[in-house]
Amino acid sequence: MKPRIAFVTGGYSGEAEISYLTAKTIEKNIDPEKFDHYKIDITKEGWFYQLPSGEKIVVDKNDFSLFIHGAKIHFDAVLIGIHGTPGEDGKLQGYFDMLQLPYTSCDCAISALTFNKRYTVAVASFAGIKVANSILLFKNNYQSPDEQVRNLKFPVFVKPNNGGSSIGMSKVNSPSEELGAAIEKAFKEDEQVLVEEFIKGREFTIGVFQSKGKIIALPITEVISKKEFFDYEAKYLGASLEITPAEIDDSLTNQIKDEAIKIYQIFNCAGIVRIDFIYNEEEGQAYMLEINTVPGQTEASLVPQQVKAMGWTLMDFYTALIDECLPE
Repeated sequence: MKPRIAFVTGGYSGEAEISYLTAKTIEKNIDPEKFDHYKIDITKEGWFYQLPSGEKIVVDKNDFSLFIHGAKIHFDAVLIGIHGTPGEDGKLQGYFDMLQLPYTSCDCAISALTFNKRYTVAVASFAGIKVANSILLFKNNYQSPDEQVRNLKFPVFVKPNNGGSSIGMSKVNSPSEELGAAIEKAFKEDEQVLVEEFIKGREFTIGVFQSKGKIIALPITEVISKKEFFDYEAKYLGASLEITPAEIDDSLTNQIKDEAIKIYQIFNCAGIVRIDFIYNEEEGQAYMLEINTVPGQTEASLVPQQVKAMGWTLMDFYTALIDECLPE
């Protein structure tokens, strides 16, 4: 019998729309010869599997199963395709851990840690990874940014501390009125806001995953935004130039790949993650920006570009991710 895979999509945040775009790419590249898969839509209204007839079957959350045509359907593994909560922040992973159900992502603790940008860079810095200086603001005791940001060098990026897809993110060039507006914009998306120094340099991003026990770094992408920075429009609406593989020399390629694999190991990652860097040419140094444990898989996304540049098909890739998490 082929392994039964639950492919989860949706989510509870504004990133759900990206999850559904990701789902289109993933679902058509799950190998039907090797796996029986069931797409599960996880929403605030409920968790459902939709039959071809359109009928929605409610997931039994007691054991994450389906009851279809008189038969109980259990799963061998879960392919996680949810951006934002609860699929990227560790909540679902904790639930699946309690059910002893394997999944294709980082575990509960690492997912929760890396979802918090400030805690991620703090751990990375402690481990010797270069990161930008930053401060963390909390909505429940936030009054004025002036005192808190006085030790930061401008420009800065202001962004929700938890979440992704660059939603609620702004670049602020000086500590003026625009800083307060940028912070309020970010607070609309999250209770915590990160204010981070801008690092001048070239932006690179790289996917890293594990297959057959080996950590593999994908080809590097250089991102050249047509806007002032790599925001939501640049990521998903075509307002950026993405060069894969990046046109850089072997020494820089090796530096970024080695650093990415080191970060993957330090954080004990699993499945596919995407790590973003800024390379400062004057210093000859790559700074880690963040770790995305459920990176986008839409047609416009970076990881699919990198997989193809490596010479794999997306079907090969998702097969490798599923095989890696299935018990032997």
